[in-house]
Amino acid sequence: MALKQISRNKCFGGFQKVFEHNSVELKCKMKFAIYLPPKAETEKCPALYWLSGLTCTEQNFITKSGFHRAASEHGLVVIAPDTSPRGCNIKGEDESWDFGTGAGFYVNATEDPWKTNYRMYSYVTEELPQLINAHFPVDPQRMSIFGHSMGGHGALICALKNPGKYKAYDATHLVKSYPGSHLDILIDQGKDDEFLLDGQLLPDNFIAACTEKKIPVVLRLQEGYDHNYYFIATFITDHIRHHAKYLNA
Repeated sequence: MALKQISRNKCFGGFQKVFEHNSVELKCKMKFAIYLPPKAETEKCPALYWLSGLTCTEQNFITKSGFHRAASEHGLVVIAPDTSPRGCNIKGEDESWDFGTGAGFYVNATEDPWKTNYRMYSYVTEELPQLINAHFPVDPQRMSIFGHSMGGHGALICALKNPGKYKAYDATHLVKSYPGSHLDILIDQGKDDEFLLDGQLLPDNFIAACTEKKIPVVLRLQEGYDHNYYFIATFITDHIRHHAKYLNA
């Protein structure tokens, strides 16, 4: 599959790049960002996928989070895809900030007219990794995933969902059926997050399900932090280290 390079910037000894390609799953042009650390010039590196939240593109994480220093130090290739298909001309896809464009939720739609293009789960778990493995110096056996907001839940369902077996897309329900314990989940949650205060996030339910299944999970409630990229930038290095601990083992 042909890749078109959109941008290339040196950062902490490596290169932050953005590419465009024609997606088979989504049937549209898609962009993804990829950071190649200095180590990638001489050997294959682990791949760490980041999933962004509602309204984001591939740009938000790479320009706002400050992840590059830690990724460079730990030798991680970091991939950040867009959050939805773009320009599909589906009626209603641009009418709401939390449904349609910029709001793919990392699931495969099952209803018309969305099911033809809105297949972000298959894109993130199958098409994109195959593309990355074929074109970049990554080790397919060392791969991990994390994210924020819609992308945080997306990362959890990608890690928990056994493709083709489970019908549910909710992380709390998935963890109750998870067949193993080969996970170590780190969650940071701002205590002043408006979505937490509105009762939309329900992290306690997820923690209870993990505890019941004896899946290692740490939830850190961070005083004074809300839902934005200032919060992400504060704790991103901890999460890079968390993944590197296993990816570089």
